[in-house]
Amino acid sequence: MNILTTWLRSYLPELPADDRQLAEDLTLRGIAVEGIHDLGPGNGSLFEMDITTNRVDAMNHFGVAREAAAIYGLVLKPIQVPILEARAAAAPFSVKIEAQDACGRFTARVLRSVIIKTGSASGPLSSEVVRYFTLLEQKQILNAVDATNFAWLAMGQPTHAFDLDKIEGGIVVRRARKGEKLKTLDGIERELDPEDLVVADHSKPLALAGVMGGWDSMITTATTNVLVEAAWFDPVAVRRTARRHGLHTDASHRFERGADFNSAPLASAIVSGIILESGGYLEGELVDVIVAAVEGRTGKRKPVALDLNEVHRNLGTTVDSEGITAATTEGILKALGCELGNESNTRWQVTLPSWRLDLEREIDLVEEVARVYGYNRFANTLPAFAGAVRELTNAAAESALRRTLLAAGFHEAISSTFTSAEDAEVTAPQPGLLVPLGNPLSAEAGMMRPSLIPGMLTMVAGNLHRDIGDVRLFEIGAVFSGTTDKVDERPALSIGAAGLLAQSGPHQQSREFDFYDLKGTIEQLLAKFKAKSLYFDSFPADAGITPSWLHPYRSARVVVEGITTGWFGQIHPRVASDRKLKATVLVGELYLDRLFQLPVQKPAVRELSRFQPVRRDFSLLVPDRVRWQEIDAALATLANSGVSELVDWRVREVLRNTKSGGGAKTEGGTAGEYSLLLGATFQASDRTLRDEELHSYSQSVIQAVSQLGARLRS
Repeated sequence: MNILTTWLRSYLPELPADDRQLAEDLTLRGIAVEGIHDLGPGNGSLFEMDITTNRVDAMNHFGVAREAAAIYGLVLKPIQVPILEARAAAAPFSVKIEAQDACGRFTARVLRSVIIKTGSASGPLSSEVVRYFTLLEQKQILNAVDATNFAWLAMGQPTHAFDLDKIEGGIVVRRARKGEKLKTLDGIERELDPEDLVVADHSKPLALAGVMGGWDSMITTATTNVLVEAAWFDPVAVRRTARRHGLHTDASHRFERGADFNSAPLASAIVSGIILESGGYLEGELVDVIVAAVEGRTGKRKPVALDLNEVHRNLGTTVDSEGITAATTEGILKALGCELGNESNTRWQVTLPSWRLDLEREIDLVEEVARVYGYNRFANTLPAFAGAVRELTNAAAESALRRTLLAAGFHEAISSTFTSAEDAEVTAPQPGLLVPLGNPLSAEAGMMRPSLIPGMLTMVAGNLHRDIGDVRLFEIGAVFSGTTDKVDERPALSIGAAGLLAQSGPHQQSREFDFYDLKGTIEQLLAKFKAKSLYFDSFPADAGITPSWLHPYRSARVVVEGITTGWFGQIHPRVASDRKLKATVLVGELYLDRLFQLPVQKPAVRELSRFQPVRRDFSLLVPDRVRWQEIDAALATLANSGVSELVDWRVREVLRNTKSGGGAKTEGGTAGEYSLLLGATFQASDRTLRDEELHSYSQSVIQAVSQLGARLRS
């Protein structure tokens, strides 16, 4: 926003610094001045300000002047308030707050026989409006509208002026009713949502509360009677209403960030005074309706204890030898609007100002003392440290997973921790335990993610849609389940891959990353942990066990020591269609909270044998029901307990007769068998193996696989 230094100096007539020094000092205290523009002799400068969202109190001239007064130790001149003499009213104007969760205060003043015109009168307040608006290049509309704009520019309190003759009965602050419509000041007729907060009369809505006024009750040159409104509306209620209607106004900008609960009467007086300088009179006293529960958490919060020792402990040594004294602390906090009750010379009970809702705890007050005192006045010292650096509990396990995936050609990525309700329902491992956000940024980010899969699919799709031919990503992050009252956070790992594999040789043909490549990657990861049992399985499509985001026939479950530890496979065609993915995409997710319960394998080093390895191939006929993982487990048991010379075994070739289906008869075998060429390598570390030893080892291999139903081809 733009701030005039001449306006600032009207509140600080003894301000010693020139405009450039003032801009520098404000910026060092977090009230950033991005640009300075000279407005000519006698007009000072215009500051382009960048005010953070938590400092709504500084989004006006008086708020910035308050900061300058605290910096320079000056007395802040109060805002000029006109003295309004009211004529007696037959009865107080009717104001009722029905939506007490969304409106904490509503003030109303009735002005009669006013003169509405373009430009302002010649009174002291009206003269200020003309001068400051001209320097700010703020358009002057009607004197009543200019008065409301002046109020928020001066003190940050949004106000609104209604044509009183268009109001039926009185004011009611309520939620909109189904089917109600309102034509707003921008000329658009809007259909109201039952959650919208509105200012209404006894028959119709008049305005979107805290956002924009209504067309039918706006001030015109024909207006003779005015109702001046100044209120406090809940930030969340205003934000939701504004977002639903695609509006962002000066009023909503301030209400969304937390307006000053106690400034409404003052703002109402300023607006009324400017309007009445053109003519008219005030009827009745100010009508001020307050919701006590809201006032208790905004305008009348409980005091916060502050100890000078805590200030010193948190802030450390200053460049000045005197340091931050009790007098310094008191001076800064009082200048910012705090009221201090002394418990002792170094301990206070601090009553927080109503315009600083960002102050809640003792540490907030400590930060304010440091900010106004000046961070540049603290010595450059490192904080004291005792103890040692401790590694996080699962750091070694995470590091092992990360190194393995990076070595396998994957790239680490990070996705949002928020997801849509639809994606959360589809990918949640535990349906019904989803955690919604209370104030989501959008519908696509309305839930805490129960799984890493939605984010992974989004990242893979983003790469594919940008013509990346080889996509291999992984993410290690937290997933969430439970309820809004109790959220359970657990670590997880997701893997995503699509596209062509990079080839290692000039004569190899390109091929797509497939299910077995992903399975091999999962096996590499699991090999980093000591597990007594590990297997993969799958289920019939109609069993309802396979996650709905996976292809029912091209997916598998990971089971480690009898516990489901993850799922992986090709994504379901429906998911691929929804995300416009034409390429084959494979994804997987491991539940690291379960995997991290296992100890990490420590690398073992053994001396390489100097003796010749010997390879033997076994042509086997294997029943269709027997999977490779069973054969692999049987040979691993043999190598660990009986034949230590068996150092490697792998599939050389698989042959199935696919003409008549998977169970057809293979050559030399019977129906329900497939041919497997098994390669085994034998090697001793201390000798060259003899023929009789190799024959004995080969018989052991044949016996191990025969126990599973396999047999040598005749």
